[in-house]
Amino acid sequence: MNERANPIGNYVSYALAAANRAVNLSLAARLKQHGVQIEAWRIMETLDGDQRLTMGELAEIVLINPPTLSKLVDRMVSDGFVHRHVAQNDHRQVNLLITALGQKRMIQIRQEIQDQDEQIFQKLGKEQTELLIGILRGLA
Repeated sequence: MNERANPIGNYVSYALAAANRAVNLSLAARLKQHGVQIEAWRIMETLDGDQRLTMGELAEIVLINPPTLSKLVDRMVSDGFVHRHVAQNDHRQVNLLITALGQKRMIQIRQEIQDQDEQIFQKLGKEQTELLIGILRGLA
């Protein structure tokens, strides 16, 4: 069989998607051991900084559309990782706060995230990793 490189691999958009998929699959497997989805980790990591964010603000940061975020947050509230709090300055808004259990889970899974990042760092080296982060931030 004559194997040729698929021309789709020459597109930046495809290369980014393929890299994203590989990293997400690896990270999902790591977090599954702790019963946490990648999106739930993003939420807890964001809230662990003692920020009081509205659902809209949180959706923007964690890269989830608002309806999907609401469903995931419902599950996370049931699991005891986060709780809703009516905003003090606007009672129509709801802030999300991480619970003590959520913080404990973050301690458990943060090492998995750091290990994942270390694997990428080992493949690319310090300079290329910093360059990649800068490039990706520029695209985002």
